[in-house]
Amino acid sequence: MRTVGFLLVALLIPWGISLAKFDEFDDGDDIVEYDDNDFAEFEDAIEDSVTESPQRVVTTEDDEEEATIELEGQDESLDFEDADAQEGDTESEPYDDEEFEGYEEKPDASPGKSEDLIKIINVPAHLQNSWESYYMEILMVTGLLAYIMNYIIGKNKNNRLAQAWFNTHRELLESNFALVGDDGTNKDATSTGKLNQENEHIYNLWCSGRVCCEGMLIQLKFLKRQDLLNVLARMMRPTCDQVQIKVTMNDEDMDTYVFAVGTRKALVRLQKEMQDLSEFCSDKPKTGAKYGLPESLAILSEMGEVTEGMMDTKMIHFLTHYADKIESVHFSDQFSGPKLMQEEGQPLKLPETKKTLLFTFNVPGSGNTSPKDMEALLPLMNMVIYSIDKAKKFRLNREGKQKADKNRARVEENFLKLTHVQRQEAAQTRREEKKRAEKERIMNEEDPEKQRRLEEAALRREQKKLEKKQMKMKQIKVKAM
Repeated sequence: MRTVGFLLVALLIPWGISLAKFDEFDDGDDIVEYDDNDFAEFEDAIEDSVTESPQRVVTTEDDEEEATIELEGQDESLDFEDADAQEGDTESEPYDDEEFEGYEEKPDASPGKSEDLIKIINVPAHLQNSWESYYMEILMVTGLLAYIMNYIIGKNKNNRLAQAWFNTHRELLESNFALVGDDGTNKDATSTGKLNQENEHIYNLWCSGRVCCEGMLIQLKFLKRQDLLNVLARMMRPTCDQVQIKVTMNDEDMDTYVFAVGTRKALVRLQKEMQDLSEFCSDKPKTGAKYGLPESLAILSEMGEVTEGMMDTKMIHFLTHYADKIESVHFSDQFSGPKLMQEEGQPLKLPETKKTLLFTFNVPGSGNTSPKDMEALLPLMNMVIYSIDKAKKFRLNREGKQKADKNRARVEENFLKLTHVQRQEAAQTRREEKKRAEKERIMNEEDPEKQRRLEEAALRREQKKLEKKQMKMKQIKVKAM
């Protein structure tokens, strides 16, 4: 009996538990489905874990069947995530290599499982942001700065040299000329007492108010130190600054002659360029050793008498002691400037001439001139003043005067011969223009009677001209007989 009682208790306890479970369902729940579910006992545990993980799948294998329990409130996307998790589990399992022979695994192109390789491309040099990309601009800016600095330095140096020369010679000039430094801006001549700057390397000074001369123009021609290209060129071919002086003499205070002395190279160049030296001094430059001049100096003269008269003791002293600074000294009563170029055409009359003294002096230093070098030119200004007085006093004798007049008549005759054809052509052109103008005047006349009278008058004039020519021809024939 006791054994039977234990069996009843064992049967009643599970029955009571099942009744308690059935009470938890609503009326619409499927009780049969619950009984058939072998995993109902795990439901409470699964509901507790829902709050911890929003997605969980429990799988078991029983008689080759798989059951899956989905929790309430899960989204449809959980199925896809479970599938990915299962694939990940299968990938971790070992597999047989022989089973997949002939199968080539294709790389997964998904961005989550493979990363693209980074390709580093070299940037071209001209696109790189470095100093090497701007070497052309750097060179241009450097050259521009060098040009500007050289311009300022060269201009200031020429200005200092000009002021040094003027300060040294001012007292001598003011003692010999009443007016020093007229700039020509005023109607009345006024002495400004300063140099007139023509440009960055040329300075002018006009002096007047002295006996026997109309005036004196002094031109300081410095090197183009403000020009960088000229500075570079002088490195290959050095040159020097120059002082050029032009004295215009009065017509009655200078006789008729042409004379020049200077370096042989300068005289040859002047003989080719200057009109008066090429016509009146056609001989080659002669040495001045006879008068004690250095070998570097030569003489060009229209006649020997002029050379003897000019080469006195004081003039020889200046030429000898300052030969290195003297480029040329040119005295002429027929000075008309450089020759006319062939392109400009032959003039129909002789050019206007002036009695002029020209001096060209080289500044010491060969381009590296200092203000102290300008003081060394003061004795040469004394030479200029002496030459003015010398030209006034010198006079040719009667034979020399006749020879000079013959030379000038010969030059004029040669000039007329050269221009004879041109003058004839010019005269013919003028006659044709006159005839054309007269015909136009007759044709423009509206009155027929007056027009007829004008034509008859023109014919009578032409007949008279023909008769005069015939008379001249008869006279010439009679004289010839």
